[in-house]
Amino acid sequence: MDLFDKLKELRQKGLEEIKKASDEKKLNDVRVELVGKKGELTKILHSMREVAPEDRRKVGQKVNELRDLFNNQLDESKKKLVAVLIAKKMEEERVDVTLPGRKQAVGSKHPIYVILDDLEKYFIGMGYKVVQGPEIETDHYCFEMMNLPKDHPARDMQATFYIDGEDLLRTQTSGDQARVLEKHDFSKGPLKMVGPGKVYRRDDDDATHSHQFMQMEGLVVDKNVTMSDLKGTLELIAKHVFGQDRETRLRPSYFPFTEPSVEMDVSCFNCDGKGCPICKYTGWIEVLGAGMVHPNVLENAGIDSKTYGGFAFGLGLDRFAILKYGIDDIRDFYTNDVRFLRQFRKEED
Repeated sequence: MDLFDKLKELRQKGLEEIKKASDEKKLNDVRVELVGKKGELTKILHSMREVAPEDRRKVGQKVNELRDLFNNQLDESKKKLVAVLIAKKMEEERVDVTLPGRKQAVGSKHPIYVILDDLEKYFIGMGYKVVQGPEIETDHYCFEMMNLPKDHPARDMQATFYIDGEDLLRTQTSGDQARVLEKHDFSKGPLKMVGPGKVYRRDDDDATHSHQFMQMEGLVVDKNVTMSDLKGTLELIAKHVFGQDRETRLRPSYFPFTEPSVEMDVSCFNCDGKGCPICKYTGWIEVLGAGMVHPNVLENAGIDSKTYGGFAFGLGLDRFAILKYGIDDIRDFYTNDVRFLRQFRKEED
């Protein structure tokens, strides 16, 4: 059999094999068999030395024509197989658009952030700006600028996570106040800010203590700021968070960065001030600390304490959430139990 007859027979056989291939794998096997590097057409080209010199050009032309034919037929067959496969999948995976949609699982906002977002909006409405500083703070801004030099005994009140001799995990967000005090231009108006964020203290975790918690500190500095301004502001905060029927009182206290210093209590929302185990039968529950800004804090920031004064306050967002929602274990905030979080979905509105 000469090569022309062999090519004719291969043409007929190849087209039949392509036609019979029922899936992409079989079709690929046929492609390799016909036009692959070791396929039938390649074998014919390797046997060209057996062809008379005057016929080699014609044989080569026939081989190229047959290769093009096979490739075209293989491509067409592949398109048809893919189309059939897609149609089958479309039929099997067809979606009934008349069915009701599936309800998406929606998460719940963390109760601490319910309180935080609410307070931020409230303070912004009173003209405050919200400032967030670094959680890794320097000793200078966390303590020294707040009237707590390195040998100050009040540092013992805050057990600290030091990273090195100067840097630490902040024990309070007061560093935000110090940074803003240094830069504020009082010719453009008073300073009114709140600084929320996570703070850290070396403490043993139990139902009422945590080595980390969320805090929000506030600061107002201007001319002629008085204790009555502070008292009025604290009353607004307490009534906004705990209800308009809450009574408040201020008690003398001590903080190195304020003078005079006070702590604020609200009337117990469980017994309405009559006395119960929650308020330890006093009728009052402590909620935050505050005071008039110490002159040294202002002077440390380059502000004339004889011209300007102000007040500052600090509240624990964890404590506010515990008191408002009746949570009995602070660790529930950090255990990532969705059953706990779902309870507060209604509070997001």
